[in-house]
Amino acid sequence: MVEIFDAIKKSAIRIKWLIENEDASYSQNINATGDTQLKLDIKSDLIIEEEFKKISSVKEIISEEKENKTPIYENGKYLVGYDPLDGSSLLDVNFSVGSIFGIYKNAYDGKHMIAAVYVIYGPVTQMVTAYEDVGMYKLNEDGDFAFIKSLELKDSGLINASGGTHTGWSKKHHNLIEEIYERGARLRYSGGMVPDLHQILLKGGGLFSYPSTSDTPKGKLRMVFEVFPFAFIFEKAGGEAIDGKRRLLDLIPMHPHDTTPCYFGSKKEIELVLKHNE
Repeated sequence: MVEIFDAIKKSAIRIKWLIENEDASYSQNINATGDTQLKLDIKSDLIIEEEFKKISSVKEIISEEKENKTPIYENGKYLVGYDPLDGSSLLDVNFSVGSIFGIYKNAYDGKHMIAAVYVIYGPVTQMVTAYEDVGMYKLNEDGDFAFIKSLELKDSGLINASGGTHTGWSKKHHNLIEEIYERGARLRYSGGMVPDLHQILLKGGGLFSYPSTSDTPKGKLRMVFEVFPFAFIFEKAGGEAIDGKRRLLDLIPMHPHDTTPCYFGSKKEIELVLKHNE
């Protein structure tokens, strides 16, 4: 696992340089789920693939930016699903973006996930890993990721980040959000999954949700590349992650690009989600 984490660190340092120095405009390419790719999406994807191709324990990889899996080493034992540059559409306004990684064995589903990592490229570059516990690291001036602290969620928090088209929210979701605000929650939503979930983890609690809506009934976020890794991280940090009723890590995608509604948060906030989805 150490060599996989090292490959992610090397990728992150290269991607950080790209973000700071390369062209952030759109390309002419469309990715596997119909989104127009930024040039940085494509370059970030290639960087990560290059780094994983050096790791003999990696059997294959699949990226949000590609339709098909990429074989690496036939005798490898790990599968890696990743989003090379999540939230890249926010780069033109200089918001934080990130990279997300799920490390699996045998199959790309929550039951077979053994570790998860994300990197956030903001005023500083940080990496959060979840394996035996959840740890945060900061890229220092020597080019190393130095350990900062372990992350653990409280039973409840006051941050609320809810995505999706508001006019497409169900009555149940409107009622949920209304009750969260009645309890004193504050809206903190950038439109980037990595910075919004990172804030909840760093501040100790709250709720991030991307519900089923009339325009995206199956949710927008992809299980293998985004949802499962953060579900794993939140559970390891003492929180919970559900699709509204079921534990996210119990879901089985039929295709690597399948999406799902998702809720990540502290235990009290997830209890509230369950209450409103009875």
